[in-house]
Amino acid sequence: MAKRILVTGGAGFLGSVLCEHLLAAGHQVTVIDSLLHQQMSLFHLCAQPAFDFIAGDVRDERVMAPLIQKADVLIPLACIVGAPACNRDPISARSVNVDAIKLLNRIRSKEQLVVYPTTNSGYGTKTGDLYCTEETPLEPISLYGQTKVDAERVLLDSPNAISLRLATVFGMSPRMRLDLLVNHFVYAAVTDRYMVIFEKHFKRNYVHIRDVADAFLHCIDHASQMAGRPYNCGLDAANLSKEELALKIKQYVPDFFIHFAEFGQDPDKRNYIVSNQRLREAGFEARRSLDDGIQELIKGYRMLRHSPLKNA
Repeated sequence: MAKRILVTGGAGFLGSVLCEHLLAAGHQVTVIDSLLHQQMSLFHLCAQPAFDFIAGDVRDERVMAPLIQKADVLIPLACIVGAPACNRDPISARSVNVDAIKLLNRIRSKEQLVVYPTTNSGYGTKTGDLYCTEETPLEPISLYGQTKVDAERVLLDSPNAISLRLATVFGMSPRMRLDLLVNHFVYAAVTDRYMVIFEKHFKRNYVHIRDVADAFLHCIDHASQMAGRPYNCGLDAANLSKEELALKIKQYVPDFFIHFAEFGQDPDKRNYIVSNQRLREAGFEARRSLDDGIQELIKGYRMLRHSPLKNA
């Protein structure tokens, strides 16, 4: 059944792909976004009668209240994303990433579903040997991770909410980001042809952006069985170290020179692998491979000349 869906921050990297999927599934979609990065990522949706756009700030209750009241489903994507961006402006990070979620949660009724994307970076600096499940204690190591953990707690302590703990997302988007690990490594391979990698053994889980969009649709369709819990959302075949990821990319870019530094440290200390069993048992499994994503990114980067699209 068609739903009225409000997507905050819907002009971003994930939102501009998610909105395509929501509309294709027959839903009515309204996006509110401040267009912080002056992106034009939703132009291709404007011809669709079921799509609407509001330029606004998710922290403004006068704007948000009437939009929330009209919606059946709320998808709060608006966020100051990534550790560097949050560290640069911690006040905005807390107000957008946490306070705006509290505002949305206060205004909405218990009948309205919230599907919230957080990050599995909340698992922090584990060993990389044991799988993190949804029961693993959350120990974020950045302000960004802490704000996402705090917002998730607010929602899951309330009725009718689902949290997707996203693996590191990869793939092309109308609002592209190059600061995500797979996207960044492939960009370096295609443009610079070399990369220096510190702490090559650090591991991470990955997921294609279109699998994430499909996971949101699955949550909407199966909300009654899934509400009240967090779900890791990643690709089980993509629990890889940075070394393994770089060597996989080299299979498609043979002249990519990789130097694995024996000395020095990566400022990003996240190191963990993740089990996505709970989401699989709920009926959804990511299906787009890392190989598919690498080839997609290589094609996309042929279109990028002098445009380093980064959040931070």
